Amino acid sequence: MQFRIYCSLSFLVLLLLAPQFAPASDLASFQQPQLLARFDRNDDGQFNSRERRLLRAAFGGIDVPMLPAELLDYLAMPAPAAELAGIDNTPADNAITDQAATLGRVLFYDQQLSRNNTVACASCHHQDAGFSDPRRRSVGFEGGQTGRNAMGLANLRYSRVRGGDPGFFWDERAATLEAQVLVPIQDPLEMGMTLPQVEQRLASLPYYPPLFEAAYGSPEVTSERIARAVSNFLRSMVSLDSRFDRAVAGEIVLAEQEQLGRSLFIDGIGGIGEFGCAHCHVPPSFNMPLAMNNGLDLKYLDGGLGLLSRPSNDPFTPSNDGKFKAPSLRNVELTAPYMHDGRFKTLEQVVEHYSAGVHPHPNVALAFESDGESSVRSGFGFTSQQKAALVAFLRTLTDNQLVSDPRFSDPFIRRR
Repeated sequence: MQFRIYCSLSFLVLLLLAPQFAPASDLASFQQPQLLARFDRNDDGQFNSRERRLLRAAFGGIDVPMLPAELLDYLAMPAPAAELAGIDNTPADNAITDQAATLGRVLFYDQQLSRNNTVACASCHHQDAGFSDPRRRSVGFEGGQTGRNAMGLANLRYSRVRGGDPGFFWDERAATLEAQVLVPIQDPLEMGMTLPQVEQRLASLPYYPPLFEAAYGSPEVTSERIARAVSNFLRSMVSLDSRFDRAVAGEIVLAEQEQLGRSLFIDGIGGIGEFGCAHCHVPPSFNMPLAMNNGLDLKYLDGGLGLLSRPSNDPFTPSNDGKFKAPSLRNVELTAPYMHDGRFKTLEQVVEHYSAGVHPHPNVALAFESDGESSVRSGFGFTSQQKAALVAFLRTLTDNQLVSDPRFSDPFIRRR
């Protein structure tokens, strides 16, 4: 009883000490200078635990974002190669702007988008892991596990490969990035909300009306605007400053082992393109043109694209069973575990699969010699030297700038 009274009195003191003001009507209330002026009582330029409690109490007990005084520049990105400029999926009515990307960043990290305020987009897409999930399966708002590993998000805008326009997710079920954004919010396991519910909740939070007004000219919160803003933010996650890119630009020379891996990946074994990784993971985006079966299993527990009851996406395969569209291999060194179910922990295990672990499923997109036994695995038969070279080359696709860029970091001041 005494403990309860003490806690109640402590909270009352916090409320009395906290600056009292009506819900903010402009973005300045959530910019770093004003928040520090109001709540940084010891003037050290940051918030300690007590100051965070004061801040939360002033805003009704919620986490709020701390925005920079000046808009971050989301148009400042490496100039894409001509090939990339031609495969950009950015729609004409959703070009990247600093205001929309800023709103998208707040939405991406906001746990208020889930039913019990515990899960955000960033809960399954961690910046330090190339915006993927280091767990095999992500965890939803009530603790349930998702059916597939969360993809890395680099270079989502460059998806139109070889004239095709594949969908998003492992099974391509979302036709556009804007459509993809709204799916996890409504998923009963991941975030558990309806679109009307999330619109109503966000409209009641003090920081969203001014963010929406800055981005779209009025404070109305709509699911269409949510989708556009988050897509805007995601398309600004461009990763084009890897050692591979600098080698292409002539700024550096790859090591001999990396050059061998590059040749195997792009030119193929013996210079035969069909016997190379780039046949499916197409440079310079390293995205896939469509979902494919890579022989992970003879019988799939997860049918991938085959679960959507669509006709086969390839005239040379009988069905879509076991077909998946992998994310870009940009930053693949950071995005373990690998495959749709996260079965491989390392790049070495991935390369070993393609070397000797491919099951002869009828939908396999790779042409290997068959000895007539339907259960015998096959593959490219890489030597130890070739396996190590491929792994070395894949690591040249890492762009550490993306995982440390403050434009993509968590803006929320969270209770500690």
